[in-house]
Amino acid sequence: MTSHVRSFKGVTPKVANNVYIDKSSVIVGDVELGEDVSIWPLVAARGDVNFIRIGDRTNIQDGTVLHVTRKGEHNLDGFPLLIGKDVTVGHKCMLHGCTLGDRILVGMGAIIMDGVVVEDDVFIGAGALIPPNKVLESGYLYVGNPAKQARPLKESEKAFLKQSALNYVVLKNEYLQE
Repeated sequence: MTSHVRSFKGVTPKVANNVYIDKSSVIVGDVELGEDVSIWPLVAARGDVNFIRIGDRTNIQDGTVLHVTRKGEHNLDGFPLLIGKDVTVGHKCMLHGCTLGDRILVGMGAIIMDGVVVEDDVFIGAGALIPPNKVLESGYLYVGNPAKQARPLKESEKAFLKQSALNYVVLKNEYLQE
């Protein structure tokens, strides 16, 4: 265990095979990273008052903050952070207590708040704000503040969602070889 991947209250992050975690990132507590995940510079992932799960081949880019909402009297389960497979989270995003499906691209600087559910195959534009408890329907582009459904995704855009994640698998493998 290194100083940037550390336990909290006796719970240690679980890291699958072939994962890249930049040394400037901080991964704390109840966090699980799937196969081929990449965590880029200056990411903070705090699974301290609830848990974080990140699926296979997902990449979390520079300066992103990942956090959760505690369990409480008015929200018995709180809001963990669940991120699916083949997800690309752009630079400087904030994901807080939300659920993201598979094959999603979160544009740079986007903020996704508590209780949001993003279905599979969604593109979220840069700078978008997704207010609490919204559901983003599969197969669409969402943009704006607050974000609104802009249009259906083209087939080429849907294919890019998976390709973006695979591009980061290749890049993280290059970093692991350094």
